[in-house]
Amino acid sequence: MAIIRQQVDRSKFNQEAQLPFSLRLEDFQMAMQDVYDFFFDVNSLLSKKGLQRLDDMLRPAIMSGLLSDMLTASISKHSRVLVQNDYFNGHPDLVVQGIYPSNAVKAGAEGVEIKTTQKLGGAVDTHGAREQWMCVFVYQVDEETEPAVDRKPMSFCEVFLAYVGIEDFRSNPRGLLGTRTATLHKKGVEKLRLNWVYKT
Repeated sequence: MAIIRQQVDRSKFNQEAQLPFSLRLEDFQMAMQDVYDFFFDVNSLLSKKGLQRLDDMLRPAIMSGLLSDMLTASISKHSRVLVQNDYFNGHPDLVVQGIYPSNAVKAGAEGVEIKTTQKLGGAVDTHGAREQWMCVFVYQVDEETEPAVDRKPMSFCEVFLAYVGIEDFRSNPRGLLGTRTATLHKKGVEKLRLNWVYKT
């Protein structure tokens, strides 16, 4: 079966979504399509060589990190105001251009943090509770269809964007070797979901 190029459904965007920093729905649409086009190109090449799709090769944590990085880079390319934070592992992922020296800040307030998850509804772990504009892309990977050549391409099914505060998070317990994380609690997730950007 030929590799399918996934397409963003423009009719599924929320025209009433509140978008900060002069973001446009088109910025999200183009960023998501950039990711789809990348996976189509790579998977087409892999398929010709008889290899697994990238979707099937990557472990969930690596897939999530890759998607976050790609979406950050693409939104930066299409946005009129936001650019990538050039501080290594700095927060947030996207910052308002010109606010911070060299557009690099270890922990800034002016920008948007990008997260990806397979959890429907957008509940995603973070490295700490903080006030921030947080954007969560929820994606799906077909891991069940057999034979594998018939599997559907990776797709985004939800996008949420909201301003959340420290009080919207709960801390997660950690083991002796675990990294401390925080997740939006029930009311925090409700706040996030109120300003949905895209739903299929």
